[in-house]
Amino acid sequence: MRFRYLNMFMGLAIGASAVLAGPLAAEAQEKKTLRAAMHAGLRILDPFIGTTYIVRDHGYMIYDTLFSVDEKLNVKPQMVDSYEVSTDQLTYTFKLRDGLKFHDGAPVTTDDVIASLERWSKVDGMGGKLFGFIKELKAVNATTFQMILKEPYGLVLTSLGKPSAIVPFILPKRIALTPPTQQLTEYVGSGPFRFVTEEYRPGVKAVYEKNLDYRPRREPANGMSGGKVVKLDRVEWLIIGDAQTTANALIKGEVDMWERPSYDLLPQVKKDKNIVITNRNPLGEGSLMRLNWLQPPLDNVKVRQAILHAVYQEDYLAAQVGDPEYYRLCGSMYGCGTPLESDVGAVQLKKPDIAKAKKLLAESGYKGETITIMQPMDVGIITPLAPVTVQALRAIGMKVDLQAMDWSTMMLRRANKGPADQGGWHIFHTAQAVPDQMNPVANNYLRGDGAFFGWPNDPEIEKLRDAFSREVDPVKQKELAVAVQKRAYETVPYIPLGLYIQPPAHHKNITGFVIGPATVFWNVEKN
Repeated sequence: MRFRYLNMFMGLAIGASAVLAGPLAAEAQEKKTLRAAMHAGLRILDPFIGTTYIVRDHGYMIYDTLFSVDEKLNVKPQMVDSYEVSTDQLTYTFKLRDGLKFHDGAPVTTDDVIASLERWSKVDGMGGKLFGFIKELKAVNATTFQMILKEPYGLVLTSLGKPSAIVPFILPKRIALTPPTQQLTEYVGSGPFRFVTEEYRPGVKAVYEKNLDYRPRREPANGMSGGKVVKLDRVEWLIIGDAQTTANALIKGEVDMWERPSYDLLPQVKKDKNIVITNRNPLGEGSLMRLNWLQPPLDNVKVRQAILHAVYQEDYLAAQVGDPEYYRLCGSMYGCGTPLESDVGAVQLKKPDIAKAKKLLAESGYKGETITIMQPMDVGIITPLAPVTVQALRAIGMKVDLQAMDWSTMMLRRANKGPADQGGWHIFHTAQAVPDQMNPVANNYLRGDGAFFGWPNDPEIEKLRDAFSREVDPVKQKELAVAVQKRAYETVPYIPLGLYIQPPAHHKNITGFVIGPATVFWNVEKN
């Protein structure tokens, strides 16, 4: 299996000694503290705002979930003790575990659960789809609640156990009632760690301490599921500076772990016998090219098909990673190594068919319109993608305007539906963890309702996605998923560009990391 890494370091550049300076440093030294150089600075604390992975991982530190997935992506109860499904598959009854308590000492109740799920449903595509099937969500008592459906829905537990952004974390009701358009101002969960608000420095440092009231499940940790046993007193997330400074801090022991080492520095890090590099997310992450259906000439399906036949995954992966050890060709829109994996329609796994691409472009009536491509310059894993697309499009006779910007600007600009000369765009590139794309409902880039950036409007693909969500037979689900992918490669809402892995580096005295899409610190020991 071939893969690759990611370097997304953002935030204020500071030295490790500066991060630790202050009156709390001596006290922190006396505790069993793990210092981790993270891939990005934590600037948003509301886990329901946006899909950035650093915010998702922050959520896992202080909040808990009703269900979670193990290493093999099987959904397992987490906060839920037991559940029952009626014979007509319309009523789900859930009972919470005993002893669940928020950080402020209040017990977790079903009112908290219902309010949290309702807030989540308004910001997450999979949550929104689930709530479209819900007739009633009601509390039976303080620890038992029911979900009553309008019709059978095949993704109830899969939705509640969604492991990646946006995760259905459970908050106190008073906090969960905050409108999703407003960020939270209080950060109280029931998870294994507490957030140390007074030490938070946005984009620079975040601190978590062991939640002494947390009662983990009795079974061993397995993926994102099982017992979240905390063996550390304190975890500090740091942004130290550039990649070389971070590598030096790791080698000198100023930090215990570097979450996402840059590929060019891996050989240097590997030379240190006290450092180990392990892959804790074997499914990896996938890069993709998003095409704007509202922006001529990409509103013409033949132009989009021409672009599909002009690109070659290997070119992108070589530019991003370089070392085949860390990347893998994958044409599946659900990720490779997942239950729904398929290569149907994936022509970009082969060398470009330039003749066919030029023929499709000619048939489209393309008149030399300029294609505007946004290129973020501060996200190392994404930056190399746009120039590859520029070369591919020029090879088939298209005119291209490559516009450089920072990631935050691109995230704002991608919402602009206007023409390019008014701040619009034709193409951007991004990446997402495989768990965020592993079925037609979870994968927002497959939406055909015109509601997600790029705005594909395809009633046929929406009909197939709805059929998939209603289906409870795994065999028929797979057939529908393949049909969705086949249709997507015909209409081209986006183009998968391959998978890469991002194994972190840490000192040998750190053990116990779990396998999963998020970086979490329960079960971790520092010896």
